[in-house]
Amino acid sequence: MPATELLAERLVRAGIGDVVTVEPVSGGLAALAGIAHRRDAPPVFVKTFADPPDGDAFVAEADGLTALRELGGLATPDVLVANHELLVLSLLSPRPQDGAFWERFAHALAHLHTSTVHPRFGWHRDNWLGRRRQVNTWADDGFAFFAERRLLRWLSEPRVEAALGAADRAAMQRLCARLPELLPDRPPCLTHGDLWSQNVLSTGDGQAALIDPAVSYLWAEVDLAHLWTTAAPPQSRRFFAVYAELTGLDAGWRDRMPIIQLRQHLAVLAQFDDDWGAAETIRATLAPFRSRA
Repeated sequence: MPATELLAERLVRAGIGDVVTVEPVSGGLAALAGIAHRRDAPPVFVKTFADPPDGDAFVAEADGLTALRELGGLATPDVLVANHELLVLSLLSPRPQDGAFWERFAHALAHLHTSTVHPRFGWHRDNWLGRRRQVNTWADDGFAFFAERRLLRWLSEPRVEAALGAADRAAMQRLCARLPELLPDRPPCLTHGDLWSQNVLSTGDGQAALIDPAVSYLWAEVDLAHLWTTAAPPQSRRFFAVYAELTGLDAGWRDRMPIIQLRQHLAVLAQFDDDWGAAETIRATLAPFRSRA
């Protein structure tokens, strides 16, 4: 069944029966998405999985959107429907193509990270990164949490096992053992968790609005790394300087980005046949941790 027909069918099943047409939307990697134009109401954004995974991915995503808005003061779309097979959100706008937008977003993200400091790492529920569960069981040790639940947990995934050899996996273990030397000991704060530029949209008045979260209380640099190491638009050039000034970020933060972003590269490698260079990037980051014996 075409994606637009599947979305329309599931909208009807969710009680939204006035859909005139569904316009397909590209950009996401895991779900089928579209804009549903309605007869009696404004258009809405809708997404589903062709074959929904076992679990509550869309309910957890809606919970994350609420947390970002209510705890962190960020703009997010309104959640209209969130169930096992469907997520329906109010429609946001494309980003303005100017640097001022990204400077405003730097202020908003800095506020999120500095105003939600928490005593423990994790979240009150598991959520999802793409089609894979993100385990968020509470922990006191951020290095152990990041090693076990954000890096090592991917090594047993079939695509990761096929792409990374024994030497790669041993290097990952060594890197994880050295995380306290490699990364600063920072408190957890509320993080979006999947903050590449495609997940940054805009409200009608030009404020940054976020979608597709995989929230948890973790290091703020998890969000920064995703923006830094993926293809952000040129207008975002000032974002990082403004964010660093607002948060007191030290000068060495760029050097840490490849290690922190390993988690995202592993998630991509685990879920997609085309890994967009993730395996090669992982191996390059692991190179200093290979045994010299």
